[in-house]
Formats: sequence, structure tokens, C-alpha cells
Amino acid sequence: MARKSRTAVLKRQREARKAEKQAAKREKRMERETVESDGSQVATADDLAGYGFVGDEEEEQGESKEPPRPGSSS
Repeated sequence: MARKSRTAVLKRQREARKAEKQAAKREKRMERETVESDGSQVATADDLAGYGFVGDEEEEQGESKEPPRPGSSS
């Protein structure tokens, strides 16, 4: 068997560490991108209607108009 030189072994170790570091950075970047995209979601009108928020907006507009009072002539 051929004997491995010390410099070749060290070079392979450096390359392996460098590749691991790059892989870790890629993984972190992917995690950040998924977190950012999940956090920036905006509810649509259908989503709000499902939670009952759209109806509240219509009721507020109706409440701003005062109903006629009994006994007062308009």
C-alpha cells in the first residue's frame, strides 16, 4: 500500500471542514427563508370572513347611523 503524505491528509481535512461549513450556511439560509415567508402571510377577505371579521365591519357602518328615535318626528 502506498503511504499517504501528511499534507494530502491535511488538505482533505480542510476541504471536508470547508464543505461542512458551507452546508451549514445553506441550511441556515433555507431555515431563515422559510421563517420569513411564513411570517409575512396576509389574510384574505375569505379568511377574515371565515373568522367573522368582515361582518363586524358592515355592522360598524350601520351603527354609525343613528336609528330614528320613537316620539321624534323626522
